[in-house]
Amino acid sequence: MPEASSIAKKPRAATRARSGRALQKGQQTKAAIVEAALGLATQIGLEGLSIGALAEVTQMSKSGVFAHFGSREELQISVIREYHVRFEDEVFYPAMSAPRGLPRLRAMFANWMQRTSVEIDSGCLYISGAVEFDDRPGPVRDALASSVMTWHAAMKRAITLAKHDGQLGADVNEDQMLFEIHGLILALHYEARFLKHPGSIAKANQGFDNILARYGAADPHSAS
Repeated sequence: MPEASSIAKKPRAATRARSGRALQKGQQTKAAIVEAALGLATQIGLEGLSIGALAEVTQMSKSGVFAHFGSREELQISVIREYHVRFEDEVFYPAMSAPRGLPRLRAMFANWMQRTSVEIDSGCLYISGAVEFDDRPGPVRDALASSVMTWHAAMKRAITLAKHDGQLGADVNEDQMLFEIHGLILALHYEARFLKHPGSIAKANQGFDNILARYGAADPHSAS
């Protein structure tokens, strides 16, 4: 006859297994909702997101969607976090394999441009979100600003290392250089997405080369 302790352990183990499966399914469902919300947000903006619209897209009940987030605001923040994770995966982390300093800065900008060339059609959440929440304090604006500033800090570190390694001029102002590089991306979105000007990507790349040359880096296209 089995001991009472072993009999008691089996139901508890089964309960834990069921709880684990339910938790995994819940996480998968939430991830699917965030995926759909991210797709909507790039088209209609964060402000256009609603529990009702998302329930319709995912073919879930409003209460089912609400149960995963608790509020529209938390849904928006979850979308921002997911967007930031994907941005880092596509732009930041691949560039880390490049040597520190100028090669890494070039890789970061090249990856940023690659993503931007796609977002000319789909839209950039950082740019559309800035327009929507620039004068609206609160957690959503804070999440957006924090994500952008995290990326800016990474770019600035690459600039600083390039300066310390003598790849940029000793008098380079890192904040000014970052400002000008970021300005290229903003101008590219305006020129290509809004004005539909051809050749905008090439102009942005040329602008980056011009910035590097002005700040003391050698022209990568010049003959050796």
